[in-house]
Order: sequence, then structure tokens, then C-alpha cells
Amino acid sequence: MLVLITYDVSTSSKGGTKRLRKVSKACQNYGQRVQNSVFECILDATQYTILKHELEQLIDSTTDSLRFYNLGNNHKTKVEHIGIKESIDLEEPLLF
Repeated sequence: MLVLITYDVSTSSKGGTKRLRKVSKACQNYGQRVQNSVFECILDATQYTILKHELEQLIDSTTDSLRFYNLGNNHKTKVEHIGIKESIDLEEPLLF
């Protein structure tokens, strides 16, 4: 399933910059950055649960926020892209 993850980490609070880097790195381990604080991740149910729990542990819920948009398995008909920075197909093999 495709999950769109967005986050807003307050860098003005204590440890905010460090939390921001950790959240970004955790998301990079599961998907591709499509905008500054937005990631597209192809996950199965177990990976989704693990990542969600990991991110919940990293943020400060009094100053930061996370959003998860589950676009499901039929996501190719639900995502439209216009402009630069073409996204890659996360389900296809990567060729270097």
C-alpha cells in the first residue's frame, strides 16, 4: 500500500532540529522524499505499524505533528503529479 507521510517538527523547541533529522531519516529508510516534509512509502501492514510506532517515539506530541494518508494498493490512479522532480516508481527495480 502507498502511504503518504507528512510531518511538522518544531525546530524552535528544545531538541527540535535533532528530532527533525531523526524523523526525516526514519522516513527515508522506508520511502522517497517528494517534498521537504512529505514522503511516499510503499509499505505492508507490518512495516506501516513499525514505522508509525518509530515516528511516534521520535516526535514531541506537544509541539510536533505527523499525518499518515493511506492511499492503498490502487494508488496509481489516485496520485497526479505536475511540475518538476518526477517521482520514481517505488515498485519497480532500481537500475543504476
